[in-house]
Amino acid sequence: MRITHTSVFVDDQQQALLFYTGKLGFLVKHDVHAGGARRLTLVSPQAPEGVELVLEPAEHPAVAPFRAALVADGIPFMSFGVKDVRAEHERLRERGVHFVQEPTVSGPEITAVLDDTCGNLIRIAGPSTG
Repeated sequence: MRITHTSVFVDDQQQALLFYTGKLGFLVKHDVHAGGARRLTLVSPQAPEGVELVLEPAEHPAVAPFRAALVADGIPFMSFGVKDVRAEHERLRERGVHFVQEPTVSGPEITAVLDDTCGNLIRIAGPSTG
């Protein structure tokens, strides 16, 4: 058994698509229109056959209070691994990405937290380099 898909709830699929591809650099794997929503999955350019990120419409009534509680407490919904958090932080800031936590050493890793503009906080994490 292995993980093939993971979902992030988004307020607007088109806005999320623009952010995750245009700002973060993910690639579209599947974009299938199904009624009013889309089956929209993205992959990392470093692992195009890897785990797919599903941009899931945040329509279920439980989603809004769940995400609001996470954001209010500063808890990221998910984490993306990077080799160099400081370099990735700088690259994303130059692309206009807003960070709610600057790169911070936490034991053996460095983390930073960004706002995905679609209702979520996302952590980037990588090994601590000192």
